[in-house]
Amino acid sequence: MKYFLVVISLLVISFNTNAQEMNEHSFDFWVGNWSLKWTDANGKESKGQNIIETILDGKVIQENFEALEGQLKVYKGTSISVFNPNTKTWHQTWQDTQGGNLVFTGRIEQDKKYFESALKGNSQSRMVFHDFTDKGFTWDWESTQDGAKTWTLNWQIHYSKM
Repeated sequence: MKYFLVVISLLVISFNTNAQEMNEHSFDFWVGNWSLKWTDANGKESKGQNIIETILDGKVIQENFEALEGQLKVYKGTSISVFNPNTKTWHQTWQDTQGGNLVFTGRIEQDKKYFESALKGNSQSRMVFHDFTDKGFTWDWESTQDGAKTWTLNWQIHYSKM
């Protein structure tokens, strides 16, 4: 009986250790100065930078994104991300130079972190952060038109520490 209780206790501890709960540090990996590379829809390799910092006593993450074409900055955007401790939920709002205004909710699933828009009809968009290393990670922009049954990769950015 003691052996059985020890095994059950170890399984419970192991499960709790592997479970990922959303908390105020869930997106800390993103904070830093990043060099970005991606291939656009025409097959052209593009570059940019993203400066991510904490503001407001470390409670808010602010993103400052710039797509670069040579030395000319062709697209800029910023986001504010905040953790609500009452609901245990991350929220993000994005604004950009092309009039974009997007709202997302964060979540974690296995080894991926997400910011997802609300489902509108059958359409939804999301950011997926994955393949984390000491030197960077990958960011995917995905969309669905069938109520999240299948997802299409629209844009993939490779983040590297500057």
